[in-house]
Order: sequence, then C-alpha cells, then structure tokens
Amino acid sequence: VRWIAIFGQIIALIVADRYFRLDLAYVLCYATVGVSVIANLIAAFVFPENKLLSESENAGMLLFDLLQLSFLLFLTGGLNNPFSILIVGPVTVSAATLTVRSTITLATVAIVLVVLMLKFHLPLRTTEGFILRIPDIFLFGNLAGLTIAIIFSSLYSRRVVSEMSSMAEALAATQMALAREQKLTDLGGVVA
Repeated sequence: VRWIAIFGQIIALIVADRYFRLDLAYVLCYATVGVSVIANLIAAFVFPENKLLSESENAGMLLFDLLQLSFLLFLTGGLNNPFSILIVGPVTVSAATLTVRSTITLATVAIVLVVLMLKFHLPLRTTEGFILRIPDIFLFGNLAGLTIAIIFSSLYSRRVVSEMSSMAEALAATQMALAREQKLTDLGGVVA
C-alpha cells in the first residue's frame, strides 16, 4: 500500500507540473516522496515479510506516513489541496489494526495537523503567479469535514473489526461444539 501511495504522489506531482502548470516547491516535494521511498526500502530490509510487527512499530510507521503526507500537503496548498482527504487513511488503518490508545494518538495528531494546515501552508500558485485558493468558508468546511471523517472512520473501522472478531469467536465456539458432538456420536456408535 505504501508503494501505491508513493507512485500516486509522484504521478500527482508530475500532473501538477506538466498539466496544471503549478508553481510548487518541486525539489522539496520530490525530496519528501524520496524520504518515503527510503523509509519503505529500509522497512523492507529491516522487517522481513514473515515478521509480525509490534504495536509500536506499526504505530510508528503509520505516524511516519501521516507526517510525510502532511508535509507534502503543507508544500502543496494545505487544505486547498483536494488530496487533503487522504489524511484520513493512516488513522483508519490504525483503527482497524492497532489498539484504541494508538488510534486515539494518531487521530489526535492528524486533527492537530489538519488544524495547522488551515493557516500554515505554501500556496498553490500557477506559473503565471495566480494563487489558487478556495474561500475561507470552504476551508473551514474542509477542516470540519476532515475532523469528522477522522473521528467517524476511526470509530466505524474499530466497530467493524470488533464485530468481525466477535463473529470469529462465535464461529470457533460453534465449531468446537460441533466437533465435541461428532466425537460423542462416534463414541456412541463404537459402544453400540
């Protein structure tokens, strides 16, 4: 998934440069994506495919993804950037795979970063010098929408995983009961 995100970021930067002719800090943008590539390569060598990562290792990787994406959004217009919705991704993954504590931490960091991006970001500028920005009311709407999306997706993902876990436990208990009944039936047949 991280490689897909990296390729998506590179494609978005190429399209912004060649098709939309945006005047962005491309060197910093590509460097930010490059840091993600290096981190991904290091993770591939340090953590073999069959190694189960610990809670803190998973949380650290998701925090890195969140910070990398936030910095890239800072460089490309903050909440004026339509890709700002992607900030919800790492938190949703955390809610589906990590503990409540880790998810709350990541959700809090994500919300703080979104609030900071409201005011602190480099503008989206065309090569002609025009600044592309949406009206303040829509920026605050994006802030509210992203905050709600972070909270809702976390709660929803946590709930779905909890329900799946309960169903898996119930299925295991049912299978054990059926196996016990089968053994009793077999034993009854032998005795008869």
